[in-house]
Amino acid sequence: MRILSVLSVLTLAAAASGCVVAARPRGVVIVARPPPPVRVEAIPPAPVGQYVWQPGFWRWDGQDYQWTPGRYELRPARATVWVPAGWVMRGGQWVYHEGHWAYR
Repeated sequence: MRILSVLSVLTLAAAASGCVVAARPRGVVIVARPPPPVRVEAIPPAPVGQYVWQPGFWRWDGQDYQWTPGRYELRPARATVWVPAGWVMRGGQWVYHEGHWAYR
């Protein structure tokens, strides 16, 4: 009961202060400052089979950017291509888009 009261007070305080909280789709990351330049990676020889290089990218850990190195992944189907992860400027903020497989 006490927790409910505290949450009610916090909700009213946020509303009174003009604080706006917008719902975001799950997995969407928005950051005010730009990511560092993409690192140049030496791409090792591909393993056998249908492996595709997925380049490294900067991810946001909640406080700072962290580099995730590139790697090879097995292509799920012949007609697929890898769309790399990346950051796009929208409305003065940086929005992260996860890498994913797409059909050609």
